[in-house]
Amino acid sequence: MGAAMRRIQAGNALTAFGIGFTVPFLYIYVAQVRGLGSMAATSAFVAFALGALVALPFTGRVIDRRGPVPVVMGAAVAASVGALSLGLSTGIVPILLSALALGAGQAVMQPALATMIVWCSTPSTRTRAFALQFFMQNLGLGIGGLVGGQIVDESRPGSFTLLFGIEAVMFLVLAVVIATVRMPHVQNISDAMAKDAVPAGGGWKRLLRHKAMVQLCVLGFVLFFACYGQFESGLAAFGTEAAGISPSTLGFALAANTGAIVVAQFVVLRLVEKRRRSRVIALVGLIWTVAWVIAGFSGLGHGSAMMAAGAFITTYALFGIGEAMLSPTLAPLVADLAPEGSVGQYNSAFALVKQMALALGPLGVPLGAGIPMLYIGVFVLVSLGISVLALRLGRRLSAVQDNPSVVSRVVAQGPAVASERAERVSA
Repeated sequence: MGAAMRRIQAGNALTAFGIGFTVPFLYIYVAQVRGLGSMAATSAFVAFALGALVALPFTGRVIDRRGPVPVVMGAAVAASVGALSLGLSTGIVPILLSALALGAGQAVMQPALATMIVWCSTPSTRTRAFALQFFMQNLGLGIGGLVGGQIVDESRPGSFTLLFGIEAVMFLVLAVVIATVRMPHVQNISDAMAKDAVPAGGGWKRLLRHKAMVQLCVLGFVLFFACYGQFESGLAAFGTEAAGISPSTLGFALAANTGAIVVAQFVVLRLVEKRRRSRVIALVGLIWTVAWVIAGFSGLGHGSAMMAAGAFITTYALFGIGEAMLSPTLAPLVADLAPEGSVGQYNSAFALVKQMALALGPLGVPLGAGIPMLYIGVFVLVSLGISVLALRLGRRLSAVQDNPSVVSRVVAQGPAVASERAERVSA
């Protein structure tokens, strides 16, 4: 990595470390420590998501016009103010306003940091750069949650204020680190190499006419809804209601998910970085299908409590392996689909799709808690649908976009030879 990439990855890791201090404890903080009840805590989560959904549609154009560095810095300052005020708030209105600012700041950071990684990498190094980002994020979140759990004390509201204060400081550290980054100019792959030509124009209208990107957004929505959207909502409800999983076992399952990502990330990277991205995503759909089937087994009640717990933990671990396969696949593909000058717009659109999927994720709770086997059946079919959508997307991608291992050869050979070679690889 160059100096710019090292600083971006370091700032990203420190920010994830700060976020890890508060994410597991936000519900307890609002509902119990501040004594505002479960409805207020739920409203805080809604405000957090709403902040992201309001900010993201305008983020991409700002990134492309002003550059990602000032956007990251502004978002970090906004998130810092939101985190600190959240830790000091005692009433429902200031808590909701703080959550709104925190959610908007965190959401805007995602596409801006992704754009910085794109600008500081080449098509041949982008896969590993995004894999490292995902690895550092999960490592930071895990360590932050572990350390935060040792500090927090429900009987001392000041301990929660300390956690939010640490998170606020980490956002400011990110702003300082990013301010020192000097963005390089890197070589890009020509848009002419794509089978699905990018429409003329700009903004959302051009993106919505770009068929390959629209298909990727649909696929991304299904992926995020079937995985991240269910972790702390529908799947947790299924585990506690149908499988009889204890809260402590649920904690072990979440730890298994993070552990699987941390342990498997670079092993998985070696297996997927020279293969077609569409087929890697299709394989993730099959892995998650198996994960949902194993989750269903945990809720059948035919085995012991230990077997049910083991099956549930295995489900979360398999989801982690799938996530490790997606991290070097989805984000670089978004960047390779984006026309010149629109990387920020495309990253923001994909981040918006993710936030929408997360916001709708709790819709699985009634099924997971009330009709558990139907819930499992639905998401088995959804996971199989991921594989189908991925293979259909692959037909719209050029060989270069679908298989990152040929990128360095394409850049070296020039456009004419590259286009001919891309057609041969596709065939």
